[in-house]
Amino acid sequence: MAQQKKQKMVKDPGGKPAVARRQVPVWLPVATLVVGFFAGTIFGVMKTGPLPGGQGGAPPTASGKPPARMFQALEAAAAGDPQNAEAWVQLGNAYFDADHYQKAIEAYEKSLVIAPGNPNVLTDLGVMYRRNKRPEKAVEMFSRAMDADPRHEVSRMNKGIVLLYDLKDEQGAVEAWESLLAINPLATFGDGQSVDERVSHYKEGHDVEGGPGK
Repeated sequence: MAQQKKQKMVKDPGGKPAVARRQVPVWLPVATLVVGFFAGTIFGVMKTGPLPGGQGGAPPTASGKPPARMFQALEAAAAGDPQNAEAWVQLGNAYFDADHYQKAIEAYEKSLVIAPGNPNVLTDLGVMYRRNKRPEKAVEMFSRAMDADPRHEVSRMNKGIVLLYDLKDEQGAVEAWESLLAINPLATFGDGQSVDERVSHYKEGHDVEGGPGK
């Protein structure tokens, strides 16, 4: 994907811990936390690429969403060169930032038909499936990203979050995060807490009902 851009904050609708894309943190305050151990934390995960228009494009509106003229330009670019995978990625990114989940899914899927196995696009697509209330498909996309890049960290973190808080699969979440720790033993969540610490917490017998996302 194109070069990275400065991080920006985006909240995940629906009150769930945010999953993310494009190597940019996405945070959401947690409603219920384990007393003491998680008190005051914010549960965050990562995104995977630049904002659309990052190289000379129009700035976002006051709401933080892309302006209408950017959509028009990106839609025209994708329609004019339908075999250009990056054009579909940029269109998908714009739809993501505007919370048009289904349109983002369609754009990312078209990109993957042309250039399959892009772990960043697969991760972005997984986030869109999760926000579109399809957590099983989200996990599928994160797993595909992990297979495409054995050292892809973001997909592993996101997979654990969706498994734990959406699908109530604590063991699967721990396994996803342990695979992340095998790559990066110092991996941390958005609140600064280490992944290793949270994995140890659940392996010691604390269940998800007392933790973030309830």
